[in-house]
Amino acid sequence: MAKGKIKIEADLCKGCGLCLVACKFDVIKLSKQGQTNKYGYQYTEVTRPEQCTGCTLCALMCPDSAVTVWREIEKSKT
Repeated sequence: MAKGKIKIEADLCKGCGLCLVACKFDVIKLSKQGQTNKYGYQYTEVTRPEQCTGCTLCALMCPDSAVTVWREIEKSKT
């Protein structure tokens, strides 16, 4: 089973929501109302990192390259 790790650069995020739509596991959410980055955009943040599989769909959808995903694959012990 693959396990993923996501990093979102809040100051690059414009809060377009494309990554939210792409994520099948509800890992990413918009920041709370009133929380904005230095440019005044409500950004996205990782709220359930343990649910990430590392599929990279969120990163592929991001037009601003604000999302980076790593995937760790557990090695079989056989």
